[in-house]
Amino acid sequence: MERIRIGVLGAARIAPNALTKPARLVPEVTVAAVAARDPEKAEAFARRQGIRTVHRDYAELLADPDLDAVYIPLPNGLHAEWAVRALEAGKHVLCEKPMTANEAEAREVAEAAKRTGLVCMEAFHWRYHPLARRMREILDEEEIGAVRHISTTMCFPLPMMGDIRYNFALAGGSLMDAGCYAVNAVRYLAPAPDETAPDARIEVRSARATVLKRDPRVDRAMEAHFALPGGATATMRSSMLSRHVLGISAKVVGERGEMAVMNYVAPHFRHTFTVTVDGRKRREHLGQAARTPTYQYQLQAFADAVLRGVEPLTPAEDAVETMRLIDDVYRKAGLPVRGTA
Repeated sequence: MERIRIGVLGAARIAPNALTKPARLVPEVTVAAVAARDPEKAEAFARRQGIRTVHRDYAELLADPDLDAVYIPLPNGLHAEWAVRALEAGKHVLCEKPMTANEAEAREVAEAAKRTGLVCMEAFHWRYHPLARRMREILDEEEIGAVRHISTTMCFPLPMMGDIRYNFALAGGSLMDAGCYAVNAVRYLAPAPDETAPDARIEVRSARATVLKRDPRVDRAMEAHFALPGGATATMRSSMLSRHVLGISAKVVGERGEMAVMNYVAPHFRHTFTVTVDGRKRREHLGQAARTPTYQYQLQAFADAVLRGVEPLTPAEDAVETMRLIDDVYRKAGLPVRGTA
């Protein structure tokens, strides 16, 4: 295979930025087909995005022998079903975050990926940007000393209460849609387990949710506190409707200083990156590489995984741990785990 032909399951709003636009800049990828619940919507999407083939439904798209992979931007509650079905149909998978509605589903998807030997990658696009790599380098080089506390936020306004991201049946909620970024960032920035305790893992200590009046199962904001390996701590905050209108940040405090990033999720639009060591503060600049969209880096990584066997940074098995933490945050906040009654 020299070129990946991708089909899109659902004419979602995120698909152009996440797939069709970057595909024009990644020559090894072609967006070749689309299917949606509404055929007219699929036809209109195909015309706008220059996609040649429109399938009647998702199953027909998965049966298309001319496709090598699928991109899944469906609602959270549908990710697991269609990821597994795509893998079993012989298609590589790029699935929007969060990978599934809960940990149990994430394990099912990871097992399907292992069983089929196909690429199944979770679309945490920020992880593929040079900014994320540089953040990790600073921590690995212990510039700020041993990590003591991590704080991450992902807050944005979503006042449209009928949006599917507030739908419990579709695994909605602030923690799922926004907070999964903040939880993933805590995991990424956390110290590795000590050799004396290799099985140590991040644990949720407490969580507090602000819920919808019309459906108290659904969080419109969430705050959670974690215990990290080695004795460090972490805090995450997410919001789609609260007094914290907008905030996308990550901060790591160490023994000698701190690292602070504004807009770690989409740094190609605009970001700030500062490092303070022993009282001296500097601003890091990543140059032209920082201006390339995160989604382009992600799609190139997907192509590298499919065509050259390069292990992605966010494989299906990695999603299991993220979903374990999200499930535990919901339990600590007194809310039901998504995908359950």
